[in-house]
Amino acid sequence: MADVIKLTTPLDDRQVEALHAGDSVLITGIIYSARDSAHKKLVDLLEQGQPLPLDLTGHLIYYVGPSPARPGKPIGSAGPTTSGRMNPYAPKLLAHGSRGMIGKGEMNAGVSEALKKYKGVYLVAVGGAAALIARSIKKNTVIAYPELGAEAIAELTVEDFPAIVAQDCHGGNIYQEGVKKYGRS
Repeated sequence: MADVIKLTTPLDDRQVEALHAGDSVLITGIIYSARDSAHKKLVDLLEQGQPLPLDLTGHLIYYVGPSPARPGKPIGSAGPTTSGRMNPYAPKLLAHGSRGMIGKGEMNAGVSEALKKYKGVYLVAVGGAAALIARSIKKNTVIAYPELGAEAIAELTVEDFPAIVAQDCHGGNIYQEGVKKYGRS
């Protein structure tokens, strides 16, 4: 079994370049949660030349809409959402300093090209493991768009958040490589 790579955010070029599709990682530090509506608001701000309500430089965005927290817990169930809905927005956020995203499912060719161009990484979290993932989230603070409810942007303090590199800055893609390796002719 391959070693697990420990990452601490914010990420830099060296950390991202060392990652390859299929690597298992544990993330510690700050990540941000955001989904479709928040992404649209962020990209609209960028297109208007307005500042963002957060500094994305070196950070990862987790595609999650968590359930309400139980008393004494920072977050409820926090499993990944389908990443493809963020395809139109991800390249623009990578260009603005984000180092990547965490979700589930393959992202499109435009995102793959942006990952290469801006040295980013797309990580997948295990769907169906939302309660387990929530254990790695130590603090959850809404920082923008509270009117979006569970889809508001939150700053999440994480410790050993488990993920797998799905698409890397070298063009590696576990979805495509898996089909080639295990597909039938």
